[in-house]
Amino acid sequence: MTTQLPSPAPLMARPQSPMPLPTPRGPLSDALLRVLTGAADPAVLHDEVADVLAAPTGSWLEHDDVQLALTCMYELHYRGLDGVDDDWEWQPDVLAARAALERAVEAELRERVTVDVPVDTSAAAVARTLFTLTSSDDGPSMSRWIARRAQREQLEEFVVHRSVYQLKEADPHTWSVPRLGGAPKVALMEIQSDEYGAGDPERAHAALFAQAMRGLDLDDTYGRYVDHVPAITLAHPNVMSMFGLHRRLRGAIVGHLAAFEMTSSVPNRLYGNGMRRLGLGQDVTEYFDEHVEADAVHEQIAGRDMAGRLVEQEPTLGGDVVWGAAVCLALDGMWARYVLDRWEAGEPSLRQPVR
Repeated sequence: MTTQLPSPAPLMARPQSPMPLPTPRGPLSDALLRVLTGAADPAVLHDEVADVLAAPTGSWLEHDDVQLALTCMYELHYRGLDGVDDDWEWQPDVLAARAALERAVEAELRERVTVDVPVDTSAAAVARTLFTLTSSDDGPSMSRWIARRAQREQLEEFVVHRSVYQLKEADPHTWSVPRLGGAPKVALMEIQSDEYGAGDPERAHAALFAQAMRGLDLDDTYGRYVDHVPAITLAHPNVMSMFGLHRRLRGAIVGHLAAFEMTSSVPNRLYGNGMRRLGLGQDVTEYFDEHVEADAVHEQIAGRDMAGRLVEQEPTLGGDVVWGAAVCLALDGMWARYVLDRWEAGEPSLRQPVR
């Protein structure tokens, strides 16, 4: 008689654990974590936020205390924080503090990133505008560095940076699903279905990224490396969450996703090539190889059927759609410049060693 061996557990069958509590990076994030764990009165958040915003020091996008606080506030809407009651998700003092920080971040983005409002609001014209914008982006190329120059330690750092978003890939954009209707909604769902594995949990992109982390002997625990990454790494997923959670910014999150898809296929091919150059196997490269083909299709759907048709439906959203795309490119460029500057100087790009 043949013994039937049990099938291996699916990659995504493990419990979806909350994000571990991070280490505070200043008085604001310290106060927030004390509030969320019951060690301080929520009213203290008003004073802490006011103090931080009254003494700006450079960019809010690179402000460790602000970006960590926003990361924790947004995480209440995703998987939650370890040891924090789910009731905090809609607590008024936390929401008021978050809103004040969001106003500061959005104001900086509006000042930094300016675009022309499209005059022709047909789907084809909007798609052309987005393709022109993304193809003319002259930001630093992380993918070329990985393909040609990265050493194993730098590759691991790259994956650690990316893990903050990739382990919940697609989730910030999914907030926009109920905010859209008709053709744009159908196009968005077509993209998101692929992101979530098209019915197969093992093919979900977050699961494939977790597999790549394990192949590099990295910890694939959700949120494990938040303490390791700088503010600018936290800023991009925070901005995605801000766009996705606000109905008034639905144009921006759609434009962001369009740019995200349009600038994915070629870089992911280069990432995969760099990993193969270092002798890494399919368990590590599969996530990146998957995006080469998938995103070549997604970019067409995102540009014309999602973003373009949304602006046809609501022409007043044209400016925000293009702005959201430009913000995606700007934030990716800021992050890449931060990391590459340190690598070119022979320095690590993380706040603390992975090992």
